[in-house]
Amino acid sequence: MKTIAVFADVQNIYYTTRQAYGRQFDYRKLWQRISSEGEIVSATAYAIHRGDDKQLKFQNTLRQIGFTVKLKPYIQRSDGSAKGDWDVGMTIDIMESAKNVDTVVLLSGDGDFDLLMEKIKSDYGVGAEVYGVPALTADSLIRSASVYHPIEADLLL
Repeated sequence: MKTIAVFADVQNIYYTTRQAYGRQFDYRKLWQRISSEGEIVSATAYAIHRGDDKQLKFQNTLRQIGFTVKLKPYIQRSDGSAKGDWDVGMTIDIMESAKNVDTVVLLSGDGDFDLLMEKIKSDYGVGAEVYGVPALTADSLIRSASVYHPIEADLLL
């Protein structure tokens, strides 16, 4: 059976599905779909911690589904901008995981991950699958994936 590691860029998926569809992403449906293709040996969701009740409930739901939830504090800068980027942490985790699985699944539309997906395919010989909202996923990320899965209505709440 194929082994699979899943990595979810929670902020990216939240904002792109909201912008494109005005709806939330359904992580349970995603889990069912991916687990039908093999054994999910690890699943990590990367999010920003603001401490509000709605967000805590969502994070607990992710844990119940089977995700490990990694949090960074939400940092509000003095100029009003916010910080809370997981790209480096996700990259390190994906590189480590790619050594031990058949397929890496990334949920993100962020083009910064294109080189990473190319690297794990070439260096580790793993499948590099991407789930992203079609209109809001970088073309370079789509091209770098072994398989691109468009997030459409069937994966939304």
